[in-house]
Amino acid sequence: MLRRWMVDAGIALAVLVAAEIAIATGREDGSVDRDWFAYLLGVAIAAPLLLRRRYPTVMLYAVSAVLLLFYALDYPGFPPAVVLAVPLYDATRAGRLRWAVPVPVFFLTVGTVVLIAHREMPPLELLAAFLPQATTLAAAMLLAALMSSRAAYAAEVRHRLAQAEREREQEAQRRVTEERLRIARDLHDTVGHAIATITVQSAAGLRLLDGEPERAREALVSIRGTGKAALAEMRATLGQLRSDGEPNRHGRGPAEQDTGLHRLPELLAAVRAAGLPVEVDGELATEQLPGALDEVTYRIVQESLTNVLRHAGSAARAEVVLRALPNSLCVEVRDDGVGGLARGIPPGGRGLIGMRERIEALGGRLTAGPRPDGGFHVRAILPRPAPEGSPARETLEGRAP
Repeated sequence: MLRRWMVDAGIALAVLVAAEIAIATGREDGSVDRDWFAYLLGVAIAAPLLLRRRYPTVMLYAVSAVLLLFYALDYPGFPPAVVLAVPLYDATRAGRLRWAVPVPVFFLTVGTVVLIAHREMPPLELLAAFLPQATTLAAAMLLAALMSSRAAYAAEVRHRLAQAEREREQEAQRRVTEERLRIARDLHDTVGHAIATITVQSAAGLRLLDGEPERAREALVSIRGTGKAALAEMRATLGQLRSDGEPNRHGRGPAEQDTGLHRLPELLAAVRAAGLPVEVDGELATEQLPGALDEVTYRIVQESLTNVLRHAGSAARAEVVLRALPNSLCVEVRDDGVGGLARGIPPGGRGLIGMRERIEALGGRLTAGPRPDGGFHVRAILPRPAPEGSPARETLEGRAP
């Protein structure tokens, strides 16, 4: 602020010096002699420049009014550009062009009329007298317009840079949120399945501990295997937090490298060891799927069977159906347990929410709900790229079981 006032005071002082010199050296036939009031008007012409930043238009017209009074008192005239260049520059720079243009037009027009009417100045002399003044005033206004344009461009660049920075921050926050949700889903699937399996296996082991110690031992061995597998998955998932998140050569991130349908036999063995009979119908278990699709398919089966273990009751049976078409695949998990809301599953539980998020991220759709004859039914439709040269595609609904 102090620096601006010093600059404005310096400019006002420079205009004051120029105006006083022009008043002192002015020569004009028929004019009145200069007196103290003439020099006081010079001070009045420069004083408004102290307000050039805050009130540029008012400052321009105040200077013009004092200059017009100076000419009206018939003091020896001097070129108006001496005192009007700075006010015109400031007004134009402030975007007041329509208010600035009339000022030089007025002074130049009135001066031309006066010289032609009262002094009968030849055209060439008239041109020589006013062309430098018009050029100086026009140059001041053009320079102001140029500086204003550059300032607007710089402001636009700063705005765009700030907007780009905000967008980068929002994108980074979005990626962090997505990564947190992904890790939360992975941990839910891993820990939820492991705890459900271990709970059922431990309950069976306790029942068999006295009467059938060998089967109880098998349950404990299965519990140990389930715990080790869950621990390995958790380590892989948490390892994502320490990695750069780059996918491996199979297109999977660090937390997904050991998750896919190749682990389906291991999953089925753990579930069956927990006491849930499971049948598998389909050819997908032996098919190589793209990384993300393979992982999501496995997670659907894992979460669905985990829910059966938790909620379907001890006498339930489950069936996993896997069907593939050239451009899509179907994953179904059905059971005949106590079914639906009678299981005590809260609507929109985290497991189903996570499953739906995974499926929709691939452009698929999920339906889940009670079966009319009891039990629960989960059905997922997942798109996949059709192989080159495949025959005409059929809709999955026409082929799904």
